[in-house]
Amino acid sequence: MEFLSFIVIVAIIIALLSIKQINEYERGVKFRFGKFSKIMEPGWNIVFPIIESYRKVDIRTKAVDVPAQEAITKDNVSVQINAVIYYKLFDASKAILAVENFYYAVGQLAQTTMRNVVGSVSLDELLAERDKISTEICKIIDEATDPWGIKVENVELKDVSLPEDMKRVLAIAAEAEREKLAVVTKAKGEVEASNNLAKAAEVMAKTPGALHLRTLSTLSDISSDKSNTVVFCLPIEILEALKSKDKK
Repeated sequence: MEFLSFIVIVAIIIALLSIKQINEYERGVKFRFGKFSKIMEPGWNIVFPIIESYRKVDIRTKAVDVPAQEAITKDNVSVQINAVIYYKLFDASKAILAVENFYYAVGQLAQTTMRNVVGSVSLDELLAERDKISTEICKIIDEATDPWGIKVENVELKDVSLPEDMKRVLAIAAEAEREKLAVVTKAKGEVEASNNLAKAAEVMAKTPGALHLRTLSTLSDISSDKSNTVVFCLPIEILEALKSKDKK
């Protein structure tokens, strides 16, 4: 009777030890006699001691901070870049069976891919088309990690650091570009002002008395300040009228 009770107690203990809980955000990879058996879904699962074993895998999206990498652009400029990679597992069995440590493998692959992609573009492209380059890196890593059961969702380039001498060169170039735009804008303004003056002169020449009205308006404006000395010039129309009178 005591032996039977002992057997029952042992069986209960084994049954309790065989119950394994898998959370909703996890999957379990079960092995039987060292061979892959099945994927364990969330909830309670039976794993018999000795003959079976299992490994839990977190299937939530992971963010991997790729450390700063030295890279040389297509136009031979040395830069430092770092990024963040977002990925998740779509096949837990591949992540365990196909690669020894998928966390480490994804990080190393990301570093290599970043250096290769940066090496294929110029510095101007790297600075101006960061989103496009991030998409290209994401695509390459996603294709490479597909056999590992990993889906790369996004890659974001966090920072692109330039050497100090290159920063000075870019600052000088930016200042020169701003000066160029200022000169062009000023020239356009002068051309527009000249055109407007030419049109105004043409209208005044065709309209009798227009020049007199303009002269009176100008005199009114400058006479408001008592400290101004006004030198009055006769309009050319008056001189022409006087010439015509002398001829008569």
